[in-house]
Amino acid sequence: MSAQMWSGRSVLLTGHTGFKGSWLSMMLQRLGAHVHGYALDPVGAPSLFEQARIAETLATDCRANLLDLPSLTAAFGSAEPEVVFHLAAQPLVKIGYADPLGTFATNVMGTAHLLEACRRVGSVKAIVVVTTDKVYQNDEGGQAYAESEPLGGHDPYSASKAAAEIVSASYRSSYLHGVTPMATARAGNVIGGGDWAADRLVPDCIRAFEAGKTLHLRRPGAIRPWQHVLEPLSGYLTLAEHLLGTDGEKYAQAWNFGPEPSSVCTVEEVALRVAELWGGRAKVTASREDEGFHEAGVLRLDSSKAASLLHWRPRWSLMQALGATVQWHQSFRSGADMQRICDSQIEAYARGLTAHG
Repeated sequence: MSAQMWSGRSVLLTGHTGFKGSWLSMMLQRLGAHVHGYALDPVGAPSLFEQARIAETLATDCRANLLDLPSLTAAFGSAEPEVVFHLAAQPLVKIGYADPLGTFATNVMGTAHLLEACRRVGSVKAIVVVTTDKVYQNDEGGQAYAESEPLGGHDPYSASKAAAEIVSASYRSSYLHGVTPMATARAGNVIGGGDWAADRLVPDCIRAFEAGKTLHLRRPGAIRPWQHVLEPLSGYLTLAEHLLGTDGEKYAQAWNFGPEPSSVCTVEEVALRVAELWGGRAKVTASREDEGFHEAGVLRLDSSKAASLLHWRPRWSLMQALGATVQWHQSFRSGADMQRICDSQIEAYARGLTAHG
């Protein structure tokens, strides 16, 4: 990541009030970019956006829906962004089952609106649309999926993200090719400080351990590609830098940003490691209960293309990622300045250190 590349550059970031969006806002601000946010209000309290005082780092902070095309177009006209990162989404599998129409509207039509706004503004030079590792047609065979694998999606969330990939590919071939390089990015299961979302493993661990309760796992054997949030975000930034280059069009395609194979492990293994790092009387129990809806049992990503062509590789092991996450939340409990803690972790990551230095 090059500060010279980003200094003074106008960047529009959708989903800046969310977990990943808040971290990306801070990374961009450190690189000297002028960040223009477009999102709904943060969901729930506490939120990373509020605790790390992200609003202080922004050039503008627009709160509106992706489905409001006039507001989205106006935000683009005001910001005149050179780079667009599209992170705004309905990001949870369980909510996708409860609200399929809302999930499809946000993740599919929201993406179409975003790309339409990009098309209408002449300032945009690079676009990164973020989807998920769940876009693949997963046969549960255990193989690591490469970008060339067929798209699929059993549940509404996964299907909506696969559909967002198809919408993005259509806009690229119909309107953006040769005009504005646009790529899609598929990351693994992110963890990190400031994630309080419901029905996510590490936040569930921390909530239970803070309350002195035993965490009960319903799908202990599920396998996921775990990675610290700074890993894929560094990938998105690296990808955008390549899109901005003189040969940017060759990078206008789909990219995986997943962890090393050693960081692909079961839900139970991660929960036990978080309990160990948390200390005290943190405990985990496991059983195999039917939650009443389908969710993939095995997910793996092949990120060799990003390693080969973008020279991007993950920096932190799973234990380093979990250590940084636990450290963040224990600092939060002690009343620390969370903007400073975030900044120190970004600095440690950039220098190739652990969160502890």
